[in-house]
Amino acid sequence: MLNFRRQFPLVVAVALAIVRIASAGPMQEDVKGRRARVMDKLGPDTVAVFWSAPPRIYSNDVNYEYRQDSNLLYLTGIDQEDTILVLMPGNRTKREILFVREADARREHWNGHSLTPSEASVASGVETVFTANQFEPFMAGVLSAQGAPGLPQADEAKAFFDALGQGRANLALLLEPQRNLTETPGPARQFAARMRDRFFGFQVKDATPVLAGLRQIKTPYEQAVLRQSVLISTEAHKAGMRAAAPGKWEYQVESAIEAVYLNNGAMSWGYPSIVGSGPNATILHYEKSSRQMENGDLLLVDAAANFEGLTGDITRTYPINGHFTQAQRDIYEIVFAAQEAGIKAAKIGAAPDDIQKACDEVLRAGLVKLGLVTEPTGRQFKIWATHGVTHWIGMDVHDVGVRGKPLEAGMAFTIEPGIYIRDQAFNDLPKTPENAAFIEKVRAAVEKYKNIGVRIEDSFLLLPSGVENLSAALPRTVADVERFLSESKGSR
Repeated sequence: MLNFRRQFPLVVAVALAIVRIASAGPMQEDVKGRRARVMDKLGPDTVAVFWSAPPRIYSNDVNYEYRQDSNLLYLTGIDQEDTILVLMPGNRTKREILFVREADARREHWNGHSLTPSEASVASGVETVFTANQFEPFMAGVLSAQGAPGLPQADEAKAFFDALGQGRANLALLLEPQRNLTETPGPARQFAARMRDRFFGFQVKDATPVLAGLRQIKTPYEQAVLRQSVLISTEAHKAGMRAAAPGKWEYQVESAIEAVYLNNGAMSWGYPSIVGSGPNATILHYEKSSRQMENGDLLLVDAAANFEGLTGDITRTYPINGHFTQAQRDIYEIVFAAQEAGIKAAKIGAAPDDIQKACDEVLRAGLVKLGLVTEPTGRQFKIWATHGVTHWIGMDVHDVGVRGKPLEAGMAFTIEPGIYIRDQAFNDLPKTPENAAFIEKVRAAVEKYKNIGVRIEDSFLLLPSGVENLSAALPRTVADVERFLSESKGSR
């Protein structure tokens, strides 16, 4: 029988090659459908503008690896800076216009080839593509109703021009949040202010809710890519479990995980890996990976790959020597039971808060049973269960969505209860007689479970038939975790 662990990179590499060849058409068709749905929501009186993300400086004259703006990637599939998409839903034929940067031989010598207009058209499915230096003349022509370069027919943009003349046109942008009057407006708001200074007859409209609502429901194509992304992440976690052992360093586990991403076509992580052992497992966003692991430690690993622009989110917590202590098992089994309750609550028509409530009930009762809290109701248990248990996943690991919207088929999300026992948590409590009495009552239990941090997180997709655990192949029960660790360490 073949050793699947050793065969995995070849198996997935072949599978990914097939997916990419087959999806040369489906990806363009999918982003075309996304643009059509955005235009349907915006209406014929609107012109919408979406920009690529700017490069970000890492240090001095070195940039971070480029990451496209999620909304532009969602609408075009193009991962290139200096790209702008304009949508004009009311136009007769040219409803989608893409702008890409001009050819520059010196820049391409340093940084590589840039898409030509024809290449960008093939990559995105947008038929009308101009260079970026034509964008401002184009917008001036549109917002002045004089006719834009590249829209030669006199009646091409008649619907928008009529709306502009009647004062009911919209300029739709992804507006940055403006929290106070002293905060410097973001680039989209600055662009809106410039346009309002020069042109009339339109209102500025925030397109963010439209994109958030559409991205919340994954298309069949997105679902297939997300499954592949989570599969790669699942195998990466298994590699990390094999690498973990007393005396090893956290960064060695991280290295084993991220090597699987690169070996299988996911060219980056979806978020910085969290690899925390011992007391570091109680730090929610620990990213140093600098501790040498000791016998008896639990290791908490929160990591996932970005594959083709989509990322899941997975966390596992396990004993690096292969066996849970009784105290570790006590905490782990509460978290596991809480996740099971959350999974049962994840149904079409339910509210996301129903998942939180189901997990909270189990976490609260379990912590009372262990003597770590004293109140069977209320929020006292939140001193140890400090974070929410679900969020959307997709183009971003904490993906966008419409707040309060009931669960629907096509939604993708995590369920991730956790318990973190840190005696430092007492320092956050107000100095009151009630809190002093609470601390005294639970002190012995806290000492018993101190520095144990457990989170179990999986990526889920809601289907008409029910909820699908995309990361189900990764060991999750106490027995399965110990069995996997025993077998993997025995095969070294």
